[in-house]
Amino acid sequence: MAVFTLRKLSFSYPNSDHKALDKVNIAVDQGEFITLVGPTGSGKSTLLRLLKPELMQNDEMTGEILFHEKPINALDARESAAKIGYVAQHPEEQIVTDKVWHELAFTLENLGQKQAEIARRVAETAAYFGIAPWYRKRTSELSGGQKQLLNLAAVMVAEPEVLILDEPTAQLDPIEAARFVDTLYKLNRETGVTVIISEHRAEELLPLCDRMIVLDQGKVVCDDAPRVIAQKIDRNSPYLPYLTAAARVFIQSGSQGTCPLSVREGRQFFKQTAVSKETTISQAQAESTTAALELKDVFFRYEKDGADILNGLSMTVNEGEIFAVLGANGCGKSTAAAVMAGVRKPYSGKVKLFGKALREYKNGTLYQGNLSMLPQDVESVFLRATVREELKGCEAVIEKLPFDLSPLYDRHPYDLSGGERQLAALCKALKNQPRVLILDEPSKGLDPDSKERLGELLRALKADGMTIVLISHDIEFAAGCADRCALFFDGGIAACEDTADFMNGNRYYTTAVSRMTRGICRNIYTVDAAAVMIGGGRS
Repeated sequence: MAVFTLRKLSFSYPNSDHKALDKVNIAVDQGEFITLVGPTGSGKSTLLRLLKPELMQNDEMTGEILFHEKPINALDARESAAKIGYVAQHPEEQIVTDKVWHELAFTLENLGQKQAEIARRVAETAAYFGIAPWYRKRTSELSGGQKQLLNLAAVMVAEPEVLILDEPTAQLDPIEAARFVDTLYKLNRETGVTVIISEHRAEELLPLCDRMIVLDQGKVVCDDAPRVIAQKIDRNSPYLPYLTAAARVFIQSGSQGTCPLSVREGRQFFKQTAVSKETTISQAQAESTTAALELKDVFFRYEKDGADILNGLSMTVNEGEIFAVLGANGCGKSTAAAVMAGVRKPYSGKVKLFGKALREYKNGTLYQGNLSMLPQDVESVFLRATVREELKGCEAVIEKLPFDLSPLYDRHPYDLSGGERQLAALCKALKNQPRVLILDEPSKGLDPDSKERLGELLRALKADGMTIVLISHDIEFAAGCADRCALFFDGGIAACEDTADFMNGNRYYTTAVSRMTRGICRNIYTVDAAAVMIGGGRS
């Protein structure tokens, strides 16, 4: 029996001349695990919000949405809260209380459950999700991964029939993201909850889910089991990047047979087909060894009596290189970026830009053609009512962008998708043509094609002499564009190497291709390189 039935569903935002959704027909059966993918702005978030009555905008909607064969609008608030769970992209936006235990109990309290029932369900849920060790903590003390796990637990405590998730791993490091996806899979298999998740992170999801739905320009263009879709896609398909690394290597190399999806299947395929043992593909490296940005013995804490977030941090970023900083949620990466940008001041240590201490840049000169930063919370950079107003004065930058932002001009920045906000905010960060650009999670919310074009932009900026510091959880993205990578841990740099050495040396903070090929071939960590090794692809 269908949980959701969507028939000829169309939706347009006010003052927009195009449809966010265009005659969408989808049926979701009980217990299915569905992954929703598609380009940035293709309508994924819009579709998911329409499945949750509290988030719906009905003004510009046509067609119908049925929940158990009844119009979804017939659901009252109590039924919706109990039966349809929703987890958003930004963990902080969903947390409403100050204590972990209260967050778990909050929904049940509002549903009017008896205290004994609340106590039982909260205890059971906390144990199931491994929350017991931080059950008494303040929610503000949690890491990003813990906050998102808490959001999931707080939704599941009501025992919903359907779990809807909008890019829930976008702000999680690779290890936290994999754990989160494993938890979803376990919930789906052990409790029968129907899962509908929108994600750009296909690597962990596609080997587990039942169906993959691809949205493009508001229309459903693919809807089938992931392996079936992979078997139908060729190397020129615009939807190839939405598949896993193993599938992309298989297709890009022109291989025949059953398409692998997981790293394990990819390793078996690679063992049987690799015709070469070591790649000759090399990545261009920065030639300069002149320091653009230097941090030496930097210590920083947010509170006088608090713990050090930066603990003797020392690092050097050379002129004209792309330097990627990777690491777990809550390890201090964003704090380090704020210190590099002069937004936060360390209580000990030195920070220099082109050999000059940051404090010596007077009267705002630090941000006048010298340094710019794109923060992780890009919403904080928007001050105007439309994107057009926000980008006033950015015309020279816009001309060089490999993105067309013009369809967004008349929309409010907060009405954009997560990826669209990233691109608009990046344009603002480039306005003053800085010599050093610090980017905190710039690929967050971007589809694979937009990530590729962002990588092209960063390489072009580097070729023009710009120095780029990339703070990221996206290892695949860093592997494709960074000259050097550093692993941030315990408030400092635990490892720093050229990208190839970094990817080949790590077991967890590395790409899926590296895990798929190590021990079989050497120096392989990108899809293109792996495809070459089995006689196909682009060298």
